[in-house]
Amino acid sequence: MNILYTLNDKFVPQVSAGMCSICENNKDIKKIDFYLMSLNISKKNKKKLREFFTKKYSRDVYFIELDDLSSYFDFDFDTNGWNPIVLARLLLDKLLPKKMDRVLYLDGDTIVRENLSDLYSMDMQDKTIAASIEPTIDKKRKHSLELDGLPYFNAGVLLVDLKNWRKKNVGNKIISYYKENDGKLFANDQDAINGSMKNDIIVLNPKYNYYNIFYQYSYKFLAKLCDFQYISKSEFEEAKNNPIIVHYLGEERPWRVGNRHKYKCDYIYYLSLTPWANQNIEQGWKLYFICWNTFNFLIKPFPMIRYKIINGLIPLFMKIRSKKIKK
Repeated sequence: MNILYTLNDKFVPQVSAGMCSICENNKDIKKIDFYLMSLNISKKNKKKLREFFTKKYSRDVYFIELDDLSSYFDFDFDTNGWNPIVLARLLLDKLLPKKMDRVLYLDGDTIVRENLSDLYSMDMQDKTIAASIEPTIDKKRKHSLELDGLPYFNAGVLLVDLKNWRKKNVGNKIISYYKENDGKLFANDQDAINGSMKNDIIVLNPKYNYYNIFYQYSYKFLAKLCDFQYISKSEFEEAKNNPIIVHYLGEERPWRVGNRHKYKCDYIYYLSLTPWANQNIEQGWKLYFICWNTFNFLIKPFPMIRYKIINGLIPLFMKIRSKKIKK
């Protein structure tokens, strides 16, 4: 089993917790190799990561240092508040071993709660990517990507058939789409993946990429927003009640003081097993989460109003995040 993350030095604690959660819940899998596409991870953290997962779990850790990401693209791009490291997802054929046939990519803000064997061995039906639907994307953005009547996928969990990726020249196809849009897509590589691979993505059960919107909105409401014929109500309830992969999307992240994420304890537990236990806990969020939780309580009976407010605020959040990254 090949697992891929992208990260920088600040995100090492979160990724170590995710890797630990995989090791703890997949002890029956004979071989798991971790590939870390990194930007400027310190020698100290590299050593700690390799030694910890090798000695405790007998798992190999390989680092792929990216240095200057812009050197892989012949055009200027604006990642719009996301760290540029996310673009490494487009370089799989260039950076991963050529003998590798399949890889599971996970965002650094994910935790695995159960065994991944069924996911990793799933029949992809000759599709290049398996991904979960992100149902709350607004219609205007879907229209701009020519996705009217089609699902929009979240790129935080991607099962990739690397044979097809290479055969179909998928990496260059996605990058060309990004270039055609002047490197200024709202969700950069995620939008590029969706816009350029409309017929080459198979739907993943949402239990493999659980977002907090699953307990903020009902199945009935989400079904109105997107093409939920791909996801049954029973699959939705399964994901809501017992997800296999939790994806801490948005600002409600378990390493921030004051948050009440439903699966906060999972992250804290796996982090506690690593050399980074209790590290990188972000202060200064208490007031934010008091306001956030109050908002959610008051607006719960009015899901459409909540949806419109949140979608209206997302661009503002991205501008703030973009300024922080530039600093």
